[in-house]
Amino acid sequence: MGVHVWRQTQTQSTILNFYEEDMNILNPHRNERGNGDGLFRMEFPLMQWLVAGVYTLFGNHLILSRLFMFIIGLFSVLGMYRLLEFLFRNETLALIGAWAFNFSPCFYYYTINPLPDNLALCFSIWGVALFFFWHERGKTYLLMISGFLLSAGALCKLPFILYFSVPLSFFILNSIRNGINSNDAWNVLCASVFILLPVAWYFSVIPQWTGNGIVRGIFDSNASPFQFLDYLWHNLVSALPELMLNYGSVLFFLSGFYFIYRNRVWKNPLFGVIVAWSMAILAYFIFEIHMIAKIHDYYLFPFYPMLFILVAYGAWNLLALKIRYLKYLVILCLLILPLTAYLRMEDRWNAETPGFNKDLLVYSEELRNAAPKDALCIVGNDVSHYIYFYYIDKKGWAFQDNNISAKRMNEMIRDGARYLYSDSRQIENDSSIFRLLDKLILEKGSFRVYRLKEVNAAQRFIPDS
Repeated sequence: MGVHVWRQTQTQSTILNFYEEDMNILNPHRNERGNGDGLFRMEFPLMQWLVAGVYTLFGNHLILSRLFMFIIGLFSVLGMYRLLEFLFRNETLALIGAWAFNFSPCFYYYTINPLPDNLALCFSIWGVALFFFWHERGKTYLLMISGFLLSAGALCKLPFILYFSVPLSFFILNSIRNGINSNDAWNVLCASVFILLPVAWYFSVIPQWTGNGIVRGIFDSNASPFQFLDYLWHNLVSALPELMLNYGSVLFFLSGFYFIYRNRVWKNPLFGVIVAWSMAILAYFIFEIHMIAKIHDYYLFPFYPMLFILVAYGAWNLLALKIRYLKYLVILCLLILPLTAYLRMEDRWNAETPGFNKDLLVYSEELRNAAPKDALCIVGNDVSHYIYFYYIDKKGWAFQDNNISAKRMNEMIRDGARYLYSDSRQIENDSSIFRLLDKLILEKGSFRVYRLKEVNAAQRFIPDS
């Protein structure tokens, strides 16, 4: 339950379908499939497949998904620590940044929720961290592991392909400053060859995507310039301080910009790389702003490393000023981060407002048991086409906004639909649809479960047009 339960149930359903049906990683299935196989390829489902593998060992327990996400989160925090350590060679600064990152409210919330973005972020943080480690040590194997991890992050979630801007901008800027030497071509190849994996995957699956505004971005939006500015303002003054940074980290974030200027950080050879990386992610934000809007905060995961580089740098430099009241203020801000993260996200676990029809949460067991698990069902009104199927543990057809006709329902019955799960009295009271209903099996809260008439009986009541 909670914000984006739509995406969470989609991911968890894919996990369960790997576990129950087919462990072929190339064949993720969804529940809205009619009487087909439900193959639905979006991001490369590595995270979902790995969790399903855990299920094969220990059984179907939701807590396993949550623990898996939590462990990924711990590795992300460790990766953030290493990234900062490799960049600044300062353990205290790295600890401050990792601590603050851990209590980013959004990161804190999603770290126990099944989203592929968690694994994509983890891989990508480590990919960038090892690139900077390679810059220090010069070992080719570090560069190749970095490239592989960046590739894995992009496979798990397409926007993270922009993290390849780190090695590519480094080599471009280095060649401009120092000219091209004999090792450059080899290093570029080692750093970038793995990008072919996500490129190959997405080139093969994107043509299958329909009705998806992600690929066309702002070019698929009818939003006015005022709407665009409204989204931009909301993310700047609300999402950034409240959800991404944490109010306790805002001072550090703003201080980071000041100390960049004060310490003339732009003279560092890696500064241009960080700027190029930041510009790539900002371009992604502008391109997808109508999809991010005011709700899709998990689309902002690619920003986290850059944000907390600034947070860590600002906090450390405030401490380095050796001003007593500033020292106490920094310590206080760091100490309140767990509390402010919790207070901001606490309401997302409110069972009274779970983000969908509460009766699904309250009566999920009864609804699941009302019909056989393998029975194909018609389900609605579900605007997500995922949430209802997950909670009733069924497969079949979904409808929304009372948009289903008797003729269409009869076609579904002919294709194997045996039950109707509905929270819509308008649909059930439609005289032509009512004639297709055989018997009321269960009524719980706003939900009713009907057995549908058999094909021949149902067809007698459906006109030709």
